[in-house]
Amino acid sequence: MTSTTLEPPATLAGDAATVATEPARAQASPAAARAVWTGFAVVLAASVMDLLDATIAQTAAPAIRLDLGGSYATIEWVTAAYTLAMATGLLLGGRLGDLLGRRRVLLGGMAAFTFISVLCAVAPSPDALIGARALQGLAAAVMVPQCFGLIRELFGDEGQQRAFAIFGPVMGLAAVAGPLLGGAIVDADILNTGWRAIFLINVPVGLAALAIGRRALPDTAPVAPGGRLDLPSVLLAMAGGFAIVYPLVEGRELGWPAWCVAMPIGGLALLGAFAALQARRHRNKATTLVEPSLLRRRPYVSGLALVATFIGAMGGMVLALNVMFQNGLGFSPLACGIATCAIPLAAIGGSISSAVLVAKLGRIVLWIGLGTMAAGLVAVDLVLRAQGAELSAWDVAAPLAVTGFGMGMIFMPMFDVVLAGVEPHQLGSASGLLESIQQLGMSIGIAIVGTVLFDAVGAAHGPAAFVGAADHALLVSVGLLAAAALTVAWLPRHARAGGH
Repeated sequence: MTSTTLEPPATLAGDAATVATEPARAQASPAAARAVWTGFAVVLAASVMDLLDATIAQTAAPAIRLDLGGSYATIEWVTAAYTLAMATGLLLGGRLGDLLGRRRVLLGGMAAFTFISVLCAVAPSPDALIGARALQGLAAAVMVPQCFGLIRELFGDEGQQRAFAIFGPVMGLAAVAGPLLGGAIVDADILNTGWRAIFLINVPVGLAALAIGRRALPDTAPVAPGGRLDLPSVLLAMAGGFAIVYPLVEGRELGWPAWCVAMPIGGLALLGAFAALQARRHRNKATTLVEPSLLRRRPYVSGLALVATFIGAMGGMVLALNVMFQNGLGFSPLACGIATCAIPLAAIGGSISSAVLVAKLGRIVLWIGLGTMAAGLVAVDLVLRAQGAELSAWDVAAPLAVTGFGMGMIFMPMFDVVLAGVEPHQLGSASGLLESIQQLGMSIGIAIVGTVLFDAVGAAHGPAAFVGAADHALLVSVGLLAAAALTVAWLPRHARAGGH
């Protein structure tokens, strides 16, 4: 359960020509083949570091608050700061790969990610940790967009499917293992580091990947050498996203002053200014971060809404369950990971089922998945109401499995259906913008569901208060899933041929 998907956040300037000049490199000789697979291992390490950091931090957030103090908003910001920074930074990261070369940018982003992980681990206060998490999200936004382009450079067009056949299961395994690994690390209290070890673990992995990557990754020429970075557009996008999410997280603690209402409106205006600037640059034949014509395609815009609401529902659900089990019922982080592992495990089955069905049913699979996920959450809600303070993990195992199965059915075809109506020259920009909206949707979902959750808890304490609050919060996630279902009717009927 994470903010990261398997959809390539391709460079936003377009689906550029980054195919390796030696597509048979992996077959040229045993030594060359080893070099290719070694380079692929570095790409995997970068993606897994990002994926695990999101899931592990979500599981550990309640324990972090207990240690560092702070308000309930601290629990939201531990994840939201990372995903918000990544959402807006992806626009920058994709373009940097075009300008400077993917190998150089990946290694630079990985070095920054590793160093900032240390800053997270030694953070003395909630504010220091949240700031470090935002920086870590920016480093991930620089690092992650390079991964899929490097796979193409390593394997060529024809060979990359072998790499993706490995990449997908590894990411799925990491998603399943993340909550359990995070809980185990916190509970183990390695050298009395507690939750800090979840960030320190990035250091040996990052240093090893950097050392290997310098030798094994291809140093191909940049796609757009000598090009210019559109810094005003980047700043507008970052400011707009921040202005929307910040008051949603902080408003409840501050009693919803007037600026908490005005600031999101200003954020939407900034994003509108970003879109207008992209259109003007396009008319002037300047490089854009987002292809403006995409925003005139109703099926694609509907897809953006689908991604934002679905991912928001998922992020809010994870927050509510983690807080209920740990803060309310007194579960350890490891026990919480075990209590919710039915979701990612069942999601694997849902993904397999949708892979079989999507060719015949197309976008209808999304409706089935959304309905199944919503039904699972409603069943969880009914169990919470019936059991109250007597709730156990076994009580919700079956409905959480239904929830996870539906979630898996959505993840597999979602991006390919959304991108089905996009022209080939728009695919790079379209997939990159989808990735950014996904991260932004995660931040907004956590903020909205967290507001309802902690409002419902109020000043009360004890298991009954947290179980009741989770009941309210999960219904908000159901509402977001209902909103997502409304968008499906405007999507293309079938998935994009050829998938990723």
